[in-house]
Amino acid sequence: MTIDIKSKVQGLDPNIRARDIKGISASTHNIYETIAVISRRAEQIAVDLKNELHSKLDEFATTSETIEEILENKEQIEISKFYERLPNPAIIATEEYINKELTFAYEEPRQLAEEA
Repeated sequence: MTIDIKSKVQGLDPNIRARDIKGISASTHNIYETIAVISRRAEQIAVDLKNELHSKLDEFATTSETIEEILENKEQIEISKFYERLPNPAIIATEEYINKELTFAYEEPRQLAEEA
């Protein structure tokens, strides 16, 4: 089941604010690992939102110039504005991390074939 990011972040403050670094990095005990987890999630969110936006805008792709197209352009503008107003993916990912909505695991170190 996928959670709709757009509906989840509607009440989220889109502004950047200072955070307690020690509190955020408590689960990993390392701020750099915490930043790596948050940044990977932010990349996933950014790609998902970009793909979703492009798929919605592709619905309007037509080759004819008509009055209907002018109305569709207004719809395209509204869709684009909606996505522009969404919080930055890094802010969304940080909130997910703080609210313990992200799960992460460490990969087992790989051994070279020579050592096995």
